[in-house]
Amino acid sequence: MSWKEVLGRVSFSNCDPIFHGLEDSWGILPAPPAWLTGHVIRKDCLTAPIPSADYAEHHNQLVLIPDLGIVSRGDVGSVLLFGTRPLESMRDIAIPSDSSTSKKLLRWILNNRGIDPKTIEMGPDISSMLESCDGALLIGDRALSAASRNPETVQLDLGADWTRITGLPMVFGVFATRKDSPMDIVLQARNDMLEQYSKFKQDEEWRNEVIMATSLNSGLSESRISEYFSREVENILDTEAIKGLELFLHEACGMEAAVEWVGLD
Repeated sequence: MSWKEVLGRVSFSNCDPIFHGLEDSWGILPAPPAWLTGHVIRKDCLTAPIPSADYAEHHNQLVLIPDLGIVSRGDVGSVLLFGTRPLESMRDIAIPSDSSTSKKLLRWILNNRGIDPKTIEMGPDISSMLESCDGALLIGDRALSAASRNPETVQLDLGADWTRITGLPMVFGVFATRKDSPMDIVLQARNDMLEQYSKFKQDEEWRNEVIMATSLNSGLSESRISEYFSREVENILDTEAIKGLELFLHEACGMEAAVEWVGLD
């Protein structure tokens, strides 16, 4: 199968409303967020939802697909700081290696609060992280699961803190493609992904099927997944989300160039 027929996806639940059912039309390449950027650049896939911070680093090679993203407008539920003491009294924080956006966002939040705990990169296992450090940053399904098991240890939802400070949505992931990709195929992929997301939002029977599948894959209850998709994470990049994205790229990532988008005409 050609790379032009393959869509990369995050191997977390946050994109299930887009990708559930697309395997009938496209090859699907699941991977951790940190790997997807390389897959796109190496032409292992046509497009993928990469960490927003990775777009800042590789914007000279990449262009973004309009209307799609991994977005929160308050609590995100799956990018969480855990610990047994408040953030302001943490001496060190274990950070995972699987997302650049969460690390940039955490550093931005720490700077905003005027605190500077030591950060140590570790594998994303909450038990070993908290054995070594006062705090532990987790993302994706691991964060959802850990919060479900031990809600009292959640000290901060990073999406909520971003929105509290800026008043804007937080865009954790953007759908990127190479600048030399065949844009007619990219637009077909965009249309198919938007169609799947629209089906999820409008067709209750299909929505329930996606939630059931996500629940089985993640081990979380259907009610928790329904809440996650309804109130926390979403996959539409609207005008306000773009403002949040541009602010994050500039303030947290130091990107000075303008965001480049795939043309829709």
